[in-house]
Amino acid sequence: MKSKLLRAILPMAIVFTMLSCSSNSTEDLATPSATLVQKYDYNAEELELADLINEHRVSMGLNPLETINHISYKSEEHNEYMIAKNLVNHDFFSERSQNIIQVLGAVKVNENVAFNFATPASVLNAWLNSPGHKANIEGEFTHFGISIRENAETGKKYYTNIFMKK
Repeated sequence: MKSKLLRAILPMAIVFTMLSCSSNSTEDLATPSATLVQKYDYNAEELELADLINEHRVSMGLNPLETINHISYKSEEHNEYMIAKNLVNHDFFSERSQNIIQVLGAVKVNENVAFNFATPASVLNAWLNSPGHKANIEGEFTHFGISIRENAETGKKYYTNIFMKK
């Protein structure tokens, strides 16, 4: 009986984890020391995903978002963490958010993560079909950062997209 229940709950837990999103604001945040990261080398897929997100926003009458290297760097750090843990999660989002608030003067920070999508278009489609992720993509933000990293052992891609309002 327990194994049947586990088999029924496990797929829901996986879907929830893959489609979860996170948000944070400046309330109740400590201020860690931080340094601005100015250099980030975007790969072709990251640039494509940034363009696709902005195309979607503009099609909805929203402002395009400006990429910030520091936010992409923080996104990359999180992808590397998820790859090391072999998990999709929002662990330490509060710390990433606090860093962006302190270093860049953000007033609002949200995050989308995803795993195992083959293309930028496929991950964007999945995010747009998830109310929480779509709310972040279409939210009142001014800037964002993107990272896509592949697990060298599995070939699966990890995506982190952090949004900021300044």
